[in-house]
Amino acid sequence: MATEESKFWGIHTLNDNLFLKDSIIAIGWSEMGNLTLLEAKREAFKEKYMQVYPNAKKGSIATSAGMLYRFCHEVQIGDYVVFPSKINREVNIGVIEGAYSYDSAQAEYVQTRKVKWLKHLPRTVFSQGALYEIGSAMSFFSVKNYVEEFMGALNKKTNELFSAEAEDDSVGATADDIIESTKDFILKELSRQLKGYDLEEFVADLLGAMGYRTILSPHGGDSGIDITAYKDELPPRILVQVKSQDSDIKEATIQSLKGAMREGDYGLFVTLSNYTKNAHKYLERTPIIRGINGTELVELILKYYDDLSDKYKKMIPLKMVYIPVMKSE
Repeated sequence: MATEESKFWGIHTLNDNLFLKDSIIAIGWSEMGNLTLLEAKREAFKEKYMQVYPNAKKGSIATSAGMLYRFCHEVQIGDYVVFPSKINREVNIGVIEGAYSYDSAQAEYVQTRKVKWLKHLPRTVFSQGALYEIGSAMSFFSVKNYVEEFMGALNKKTNELFSAEAEDDSVGATADDIIESTKDFILKELSRQLKGYDLEEFVADLLGAMGYRTILSPHGGDSGIDITAYKDELPPRILVQVKSQDSDIKEATIQSLKGAMREGDYGLFVTLSNYTKNAHKYLERTPIIRGINGTELVELILKYYDDLSDKYKKMIPLKMVYIPVMKSE
């Protein structure tokens, strides 16, 4: 059975029957050919991947090549694998019994390893945290956080695992992880896709979704004001400055916004990063200027997402889902 030294791996597939009936695990990328023909170095796998998939996105090259390398060279006979099957909503745990093998007879899943399936358990016997970990977006990955739970599942009877009365302590942490991952995704997409004037246009659209009437300043203007916003046809006027820089905003930068304001105006400063300590103090002393950092901007996006224009919904694709949370005390 499993030992504390055993490594646990997680894997996904679109062909559950192949894994369960043939007692194998496998990953695709058939165009990569036999992986044992490559030098056993990550860099060699990356170079080959770029040759085979020249149009691959830069961020996916290291991830995909890394999965192939680990599947071929890091996985050892005697390691354990956790495979959530969709056809029966079970969690299957097995032990790796074979070395890497290239199976050219397969249509897609040519990179294979023999497995002996030890247990097929209903998802309900696992904590939400464990299910979340093996729900990784990656095809092949290392299981780290809930190894003890999966190891325990191998050594216990099913009726010892399931407790309908016990509250799942991992629910709250899992919900927080999902929320934080979503926020990280939004901020990364904003930083990647929206720079300079593009971010200004996005902020104007977000303000519109919040109920403000906005006027974008002409590109190249020297007033330091990127957007003028009104709640209705009457004052006050809100002058907005937007910065897409990665470094934190300094006090002097906010002071330039203050200098462009007239009596009765309010100011809004929006950045994807944050503010320096002195800039925070300046904002506290100047209540007519509101500073929004990257984290706060993401919160507003989540709140008003449904009212954003379709252009930005496509840029930041999100789906409304319900997630379990801890019961109120």
